Amino acid sequence: MTVVEVETERPWSRSEFEERLRAVAEQRYHDRHPFNVRMHEGTLSPAEVRRWITNRFHYQQHIPVKDALITAKLETPELRRMWIRRIEDHDGREGDEGGIERWLRLGEAAGLDRTGLLSGSGVLPGVRLAVEGYVNFCRLRPALEAVAASLTELSAPDLMRRRIDAFERHYPWIEAEGLAYFRARVSQGRRDSGEAMGLVLRWARDRAGQERAVAALAFKCDVLWTLLDAVDHAGAEGLR
Repeated sequence: MTVVEVETERPWSRSEFEERLRAVAEQRYHDRHPFNVRMHEGTLSPAEVRRWITNRFHYQQHIPVKDALITAKLETPELRRMWIRRIEDHDGREGDEGGIERWLRLGEAAGLDRTGLLSGSGVLPGVRLAVEGYVNFCRLRPALEAVAASLTELSAPDLMRRRIDAFERHYPWIEAEGLAYFRARVSQGRRDSGEAMGLVLRWARDRAGQERAVAALAFKCDVLWTLLDAVDHAGAEGLR
């Protein structure tokens, strides 16, 4: 009997692997979505901005949930401490209100009611499905893929800077204090993406793992894109 050896593809080099991850984040990030483009051009109506804030808040509320699921997959105290900080960044800690509270203040600055935001009554079905899909991905997939999906943060700092500029320039009816969330995420996103990239590069040692990491990041880009699709489509429906 002849033994047939199955040839496996060689892993990418560390630099090539990182380049592929960064390419996904750059090419498929939701900053290219037509809704985000219009936001930064200053052409959204107040109703569109408020609809986006309302639906994006549903995603924001679930960030610490998915991070808790990822934390449970990490095997050392050092890694868990590092990832728990992400939960605190959104849920807050003593002396720091946290990202969820900052987003609520963004909503109030835009004329939305805090109670209404917390109730989720204005969240679109497509947004609920997208967020649920992401949370379940982090619940069910291995740590490598769950962490790799978070690498959309590679593109977040630049997006936050553009968003701050756009809101200050085009949406002066939103009180300046409401932009605190965006300002905080510039530095947090840079730190978080650096930590996550280091883990993914270390953990994905074979080609199959590297490809799963790239696919996980592409999936997360699709989640963010789908969320904006739902928000954008709701506006188009309202014009008919």
